Amino acid sequence: MQSAASAAATLLAAAGMRSDYQLLKRQILEVLPLSKDAIHIYIGVACLGVSIFLLRMAPSAWRALLLGFVASLVMEGLDLRDNVRYPMTVRIIESARDLVNTNLSPFLFVFVTRLRLGRPAPARKKKG
Repeated sequence: MQSAASAAATLLAAAGMRSDYQLLKRQILEVLPLSKDAIHIYIGVACLGVSIFLLRMAPSAWRALLLGFVASLVMEGLDLRDNVRYPMTVRIIESARDLVNTNLSPFLFVFVTRLRLGRPAPARKKKG
């Protein structure tokens, strides 16, 4: 019996998606025991973590969501470019679902953090 990741990788190959990006996605799906949707969620949360911990943005700042949103747009742009076998409406619906999967958890985290902690303090200008 095929695992969900292996089935997803086979589906990608059958859809004619053979660019370097699609081959990398396929390899990741074969290694990780996660569904495509779960991987999108983890990517969104990881981007939020990078924004907060490495880029030092406040957890309640809307701009902390920007990295994940841009990453998801790039990923979906590549998917739309590579996937030519399905009708455009199907591709757009799938891309919209992936955008929601990638960005919903980080959005809810920032939203709840903002409700509990309030707006982030404005950045102070350095005197120089």
